[in-house]
Amino acid sequence: MPRRLPPLHTLRAFEAAARNLSFTGAAEELNVTQSAVSQQIRQLEDQLGVPLFRRLTRGLALTDEGRLLLPVVRDSFDRLGAAFDLLHSGEMQRVLVVSVLSSFASKWLVPRLGRFRRLHPQIEISLFPSPVLPDFARADVDVAILWGDGEWPGLKVTKFLDEQIYPVCAPALRDGKPPLRSLADLRRHTLLRSATHDFWRHWLDAADLPDVTPGQGPVFDDSSMMIEAAVDGLGVGLARGALAVDDLAAGRLVKPFKLALPSPLAYYLVCPDSTAQRPKIAAFRNWLLTEVGPAPAQKPKRKR
Repeated sequence: MPRRLPPLHTLRAFEAAARNLSFTGAAEELNVTQSAVSQQIRQLEDQLGVPLFRRLTRGLALTDEGRLLLPVVRDSFDRLGAAFDLLHSGEMQRVLVVSVLSSFASKWLVPRLGRFRRLHPQIEISLFPSPVLPDFARADVDVAILWGDGEWPGLKVTKFLDEQIYPVCAPALRDGKPPLRSLADLRRHTLLRSATHDFWRHWLDAADLPDVTPGQGPVFDDSSMMIEAAVDGLGVGLARGALAVDDLAAGRLVKPFKLALPSPLAYYLVCPDSTAQRPKIAAFRNWLLTEVGPAPAQKPKRKR
């Protein structure tokens, strides 16, 4: 239900009168007559059903109800003033709030944000970690980076990164005892799993390993934690390419096999249609598409 709030001019009159403890002083400050301030205060008291001032011979004193209301009204006006100052300065136009999967943020987005800032130093990025689609009407979020099927009706949806899934492990694990040189060697190694999207069975079937059971390894709620566990040699992780690319390039991880399958899900930038062309959102979208660049389609291979 809509809130029944007093008229703004009555609250302004109350705050000024309470601060000056004088209707006359409030009238001079608000550039109205003393009788207008008195009438507005009376209107507010009638709506609230309680007196806010005790009228004294030589001034005013706040009642208990008035002392309770004053800091709330004063704080509200302070916050309104700060918001208007922010809007007037254009500062809000320079802050881009991005809702993003924490795994994608830590393993892909954050290491590349420096390049965005060099291109767009006037835009400040604020990251809000979340795995779900935000309520753009209520949340203070401009855009969301989501991993999914692209089906978010009523929103501007831009796919910017397709994915492949493949096993990764630490170099020491690949070269250790037992080694990890052939697909059959997976039978002797621990498989690290994701709690949200576990594609091991899909990959193992493509590798013709129906007897390998992926359900016995550690489970990680966050895919970036699974990647870190693989870096630390705790087992073999089934990685999404975007989350493993930097660790592979740095040599912290290796791909023991060539078999890579296209993921049924991809990364998308999502925002309301009504805000999709705002300069800061358009700049971020264009940067993402440029950062990823064209990627040739790759067909899955059966075996090494």
